[in-house]
Amino acid sequence: MRRNIFLGALVLLCVFSLLVGGEAFAKAEYEWSFTQPWSRPLSNKGYEFFCDKVKEYSGGRIEIKFYSDGLLGNHDESYHAVQEGSIAMGVFSPYVNLVPGGMLNWMPWTVENFDEARLAYSPAGGILFKVMEDAWAEVGFKILFNVAQGPYGIANSKRPIRTPEDFKNLKLRVSSSLGFVKCLANMGEGTGMTLETVPWSELYNAMARKVVDGCWTMWPSLVDERHYEVAPYFTDLKWAWDAQNIAMNKKLWDSLPDDLKEAIKKAALEAEEYLLQIQEAAQEDYIATLEKQEGFEIIRLTDEERQVFRDKARMSGIWEELCTPWLEKKYPGQNMTQVILDELDRIHEEVAAKAKK
Repeated sequence: MRRNIFLGALVLLCVFSLLVGGEAFAKAEYEWSFTQPWSRPLSNKGYEFFCDKVKEYSGGRIEIKFYSDGLLGNHDESYHAVQEGSIAMGVFSPYVNLVPGGMLNWMPWTVENFDEARLAYSPAGGILFKVMEDAWAEVGFKILFNVAQGPYGIANSKRPIRTPEDFKNLKLRVSSSLGFVKCLANMGEGTGMTLETVPWSELYNAMARKVVDGCWTMWPSLVDERHYEVAPYFTDLKWAWDAQNIAMNKKLWDSLPDDLKEAIKKAALEAEEYLLQIQEAAQEDYIATLEKQEGFEIIRLTDEERQVFRDKARMSGIWEELCTPWLEKKYPGQNMTQVILDELDRIHEEVAAKAKK
């Protein structure tokens, strides 16, 4: 009897040791936070997917806790927290006051659809990813992947916009995205349109209180952030492409062993494609939701009508003013402005050709 009791106790001790040992082994070497400063329920699925994949591909050595809806701070607060290292990573808009080369992330009248975005922004060699990787490195970040919510249009509370003349006397919200700002200013030149800088987090209230008449926005934001309630006219201009960057503290990245870097890269590549798929699939749902809203009007333009806005934007001058100085400093003698534009043109032609088949 005593022998049986002893053996039983020994078995229990072994089981307990295995359990404790297993828990110790399973504890992550790296426990990070991921900050998301906006209300973006659909995109959040992709960020959670990324966190799960990093844990899987790192064998549990990295565990990332995701904080959505600005729980760790607004956009700029989150940026500075990641930059100084108190938060590991987050999703950001590369405004030029924060990222001097950030205008290259989303110059207007370049990328127009999800298929073009797949090529231009791909972490596996996309031209815009390559340039933004260098831009983010300048300010102490490592870009991992991108999230796109689709094309931008113009929403406002006054009237349908079908021609540049319809910008007459509108006060529109802008951000620190200088390429967007200068493009919009050119398109509305001579109409009495004025531009007002308003943080994105304050945009709904600014439109509701008539501080501004409208803004550039996207299908998801019209619904998820309820822009349609305060700006009932939306022109589907497709004049710019939405792309936020998921980036982490570069010193933290540089400190990682190669196998963990590869695990993160693999997770990032899959997360970007997953996000593109769910955002593209959801676009029609967003449009259908908006079409059911009483008093909300979608203004759809022909290619010829869009071209009038594009011509008035005078984008070549904006590239020369905003992009070329930074590109020449970063890539001396490489004529990178033309390299980027040529590659974006090639992507556009490739995607258009496939669409015709």
